[in-house]
Amino acid sequence: MQGINRRTLVCLQHVPFEGPGVIADWSRQRGHRLIPVNLFAQKELPAPTELDVLVVMGGPMGVDDESAYSWLKAEKRLIADCIHAGKQVIGVCLGAQLIAQVLGARVYRHRHAEIGWFPIGLTDRARAHPLMAGLPAEILAFHWHNDTFDLPHGALHLAHSAACERQAFLYDGRVLGLQCHLEITPQGLWDLISHDADSLQPGPFVQTADQMLAIGADGFAQIHRTLFDLLDRL
Repeated sequence: MQGINRRTLVCLQHVPFEGPGVIADWSRQRGHRLIPVNLFAQKELPAPTELDVLVVMGGPMGVDDESAYSWLKAEKRLIADCIHAGKQVIGVCLGAQLIAQVLGARVYRHRHAEIGWFPIGLTDRARAHPLMAGLPAEILAFHWHNDTFDLPHGALHLAHSAACERQAFLYDGRVLGLQCHLEITPQGLWDLISHDADSLQPGPFVQTADQMLAIGADGFAQIHRTLFDLLDRL
């Protein structure tokens, strides 16, 4: 995603407590412009012609909760239109699930919730792809999800974890889905714990708030380096 020209990123945010995190830092450092669109407060969506990159963030709702969140239908249309128009699209957690559904894949409740810091590993095919070249074969990533998705037809499976087989995928070399949260900041972690504490039900892949907060600065730094590398190469 590097280039001389300043690029416009539109970031779709579903709830106030799940923002772009260090994606905003990356955009600013690279000289791009990031425009937040708060779907929970704003009905008007941009046209694909108004952006270079569409970023779709996470949220506690599901991809099929259109009766409760009427903007989901328009959001899915925008994602589909951006993909069709050849734009770069990046989805995080719910965002990745929405992209997967738009591409025809099934999205469904996973047998395990995955909440906390758990390692993800690159697939063999991912390690051979230029997007992932030189990245660690395994990274301790942050997770907060109950749902998962099938791999969209034609997509490259990039990463997996013990709890969730499909952690990341790449479609057409420009559409990136990340089930895990590489963008999370210490403040973002606090916000998730504060606003979605009901999700912290005991399970084999659910950490306590204290366990999640015990991660040191190096843990955040590693996922941020990985995300910056991915965005630079996309």
